Amino acid sequence: MSDIWGYGPASKYSSGTDLTGYKVEATDGHVGKVDDATDEVGSAFIVVNCKPWLIGKHVMLPAGTITVVETDQETIHVNRTKDEIKNAPEYDPELHRNDAKYRTTLGTYYGSHGR
Repeated sequence: MSDIWGYGPASKYSSGTDLTGYKVEATDGHVGKVDDATDEVGSAFIVVNCKPWLIGKHVMLPAGTITVVETDQETIHVNRTKDEIKNAPEYDPELHRNDAKYRTTLGTYYGSHGR
């Protein structure tokens, strides 16, 4: 499951790149923009603001769900559908950003959908 929390080599992610504001595209369409991101080894993720698609909802996506980062287009593609993202465990930045139990739950959820 630790693979899900790291950027894969095919993602073309360069360590230290600020992903804030990048558009996020699921396999079946646009889901939102990045509000927060980290590239911490073993716990890397992005937080996506899903307005207006899912009003007021933010989601945490483990870095392992990212298929490619297009820096020239400021776009991130993930290997999940909009429904998979919509049905993920709810993310609250005040409660979950550094919560190991939440990350385990999220890692299990996204890990069960394949990498």
